[in-house]
Amino acid sequence: MIEKNNLEDLFNNLQGKLDTHEPSIGHRKRFLDKLNAKDTVVKTVKKGSNWWKHLSIAASVILLIGLSVTQLKNDNTRQDKVAEISPEVSNTQVYFANLIQEQVKTLQKESTPETKKIIDDTLLQLRKLEANAAELEQDLINGGNTKLILSAMIKNFQTRIDLLQDVQNQIEAIKNLKDYKDENYTI
Repeated sequence: MIEKNNLEDLFNNLQGKLDTHEPSIGHRKRFLDKLNAKDTVVKTVKKGSNWWKHLSIAASVILLIGLSVTQLKNDNTRQDKVAEISPEVSNTQVYFANLIQEQVKTLQKESTPETKKIIDDTLLQLRKLEANAAELEQDLINGGNTKLILSAMIKNFQTRIDLLQDVQNQIEAIKNLKDYKDENYTI
């Protein structure tokens, strides 16, 4: 009721002030021309802003590629720096790394439900030893006691190889025990 009164009051106050005349001749055409001109301006602005979007995407991709290349270069640089300090260590690292990788592949082929836990634990320990080896490489590059660090690096490789050999022996024992139990099982 109050709203209806307010609305009636509004119309009463505007009586005689509202524009009720016909628009002048050509008004519709001028209005449509202005409206079309406005649409062109908006379209032009939208087209102009698309190149910023493409440029920002391209810049992001270039930045990501640059960071990836830098990271790979830093990893190679560490290996190169170790090789500069001691070429023998670099050759030894390649030899030991290949040997360890082959033993890991052999170990993973031996995975069974009985050996899965021991293999998973071994791989976890190997990752820890590899992280330790990377720290040793960085210490060598940073100028630590070269003989001591080189000795620690060789000990790290030997520890990894010994660990893999011990696990290989344990897996063989598990397989032999299983075979022995299977032979003694009668129906």
